[in-house]
Amino acid sequence: MNFLVKVLISTFAVVITAYLLGGVEVPGFTTAIVVAFVLAVLNAVLKPLLILLTIPVTIMSLGLFLLVINAFIIQLAALIVPGFEVESFWWALLFAIILAIVTWFLELPARSGPPRDRYQQGPPPGY
Repeated sequence: MNFLVKVLISTFAVVITAYLLGGVEVPGFTTAIVVAFVLAVLNAVLKPLLILLTIPVTIMSLGLFLLVINAFIIQLAALIVPGFEVESFWWALLFAIILAIVTWFLELPARSGPPRDRYQQGPPPGY
């Protein structure tokens, strides 16, 4: 169930991000669902392998090479999903950055629960 909620949030994030960017085209909500699912699968399967293979470059760039990996995965998703089009690598890079921000923003209500009292069960031992 949690996976489906994350895919649904990613779907809305894909739609919003594609609406904001001119170089990315998502023709419909169904395509956005497929894009979100394909991105989830590629991020789960391919991204760890790419990160492992590019550790030296990632360290030398202080982690900025991870943005290149994200852009590559988005371009790969554009090749896999019919109708999802990304004009260039730079649009894919911008799409990756904005998609991460929009997804983070949409996941905020799910992350924040009721406020917890630090000393609800009493002070820590030895205090």
